[in-house]
Amino acid sequence: MKIESLLSEKYIALNLVLETKEQVIEKMLSIVLEHPGVRDIDRLRADVLKREQEMSTGIGKKIALPHAKTGAVTHPVLAIATLKEDINFDAIDGEPVEIIFLLATPEDMLAEHLKLLGRITRLAGRADVREKICRAESSTEVLEMFREEEKDLPQI
Repeated sequence: MKIESLLSEKYIALNLVLETKEQVIEKMLSIVLEHPGVRDIDRLRADVLKREQEMSTGIGKKIALPHAKTGAVTHPVLAIATLKEDINFDAIDGEPVEIIFLLATPEDMLAEHLKLLGRITRLAGRADVREKICRAESSTEVLEMFREEEKDLPQI
């Protein structure tokens, strides 16, 4: 399982105009609303918000990674968005956020969940990858970038 294999163009949104963390999370949920892996969007919302209340998923380096292990999905669900203007996400480094990844995995996929979180963090933690995501003019460009970056990486 690779990041690019979980994505398609319809789960990538670029240059969103949003002002709050709550708006960002709602928008990310709306992006995956029709995803075949989502069986209960209300439960997914509750689980993502619960995780966010425990500790901000603003992981630093201008990245937010709202996520949940949840019975609301049947298989891993991933969406990516960029913001036109960065916003406060209560990130651990105090910096505003401009790239958001939403990840939801079934409760019984803990190992895969942790590996996916790690891979997203490692790749997006690189300045060159963040720059490519933010400069992308289309969802296709983002997808191709992940395909290229992960081509020599093992499956999760």
